[in-house]
Amino acid sequence: MEKFLENIMDILDTEHKIEAETRLDTIEEWDSLSIISLLAMVNVEYGKTMRVADFKGAVTFQDLYDIIMKK
Repeated sequence: MEKFLENIMDILDTEHKIEAETRLDTIEEWDSLSIISLLAMVNVEYGKTMRVADFKGAVTFQDLYDIIMKK
């Protein structure tokens, strides 16, 4: 999870601490481009192909991580 959050911070290009419980809707930098970057990161880091729709219902970064790990 720690590496995942580090990757998220890189995607968002932010120095702000992102934690598992951080809500997606509280991060100004979290936008459609970030989601596309997340899809690419998941493919490279985890070897998984995901779709934007897979993340529907995710509220926190922990939710995103759990969805990725279950795929």
